[in-house]
Amino acid sequence: MKALLLSLAAFLLSLPVFSQEPIKIACVGNSITQGPGRDHPDSYPLQMQAILGDSYQVKNFGVSGRTLLRKGDFPYWNEPQFQEVKDFSPDILVIMLGTNDSKPQNWAYSSEFKQDYLDMIAEFKAHMPKDGKVYVVMPVPVTKDNFGITADVMNNEQRMMIIDIVKSSGSEMIDLYTPLMDRADLLPDGVHPNTEGLGIMAAAVARAIRL
Repeated sequence: MKALLLSLAAFLLSLPVFSQEPIKIACVGNSITQGPGRDHPDSYPLQMQAILGDSYQVKNFGVSGRTLLRKGDFPYWNEPQFQEVKDFSPDILVIMLGTNDSKPQNWAYSSEFKQDYLDMIAEFKAHMPKDGKVYVVMPVPVTKDNFGITADVMNNEQRMMIIDIVKSSGSEMIDLYTPLMDRADLLPDGVHPNTEGLGIMAAAVARAIRL
């Protein structure tokens, strides 16, 4: 009997172990996504990685100062990260762009914002699994004009456009405006959340992904 048990144990140990690959999440955005650095643990994507655990692989593709608009001053389209996201072939895409588009020189092309957003989503989706999910983020509020970023455009005009983009693209929306709407204390410069604010963002996005 002992020999049989030992033989069975040896057989079981010899079987291949199939471990499930982590679910890949790409976070696309500007300086609010990039945070203190793409690999900095305080950035919202890496705070989200800590919340979600090892069954997910979260990568930060944020690039400071970048626009969604192709005709913006610094389009995300032209950055290496745009191709890197496609090469990553994420299972889940979280995209939060638009804040820098509210600058006057960029918002002059506001009529192109919706189509450019839809085109970017379509390009990324072409490199995702068929059952991949896209989350369009309603950006955090702008509590005061700064760096050329315009609160009125962000908090009024653009929010309505993003709701329309979500519907037109068949994506899902994650609202980061509401959790920070009355928390100007967490946006010291009126635009960028501090570490606590980034943590609130990370928790909200993680919660939406887990639903």
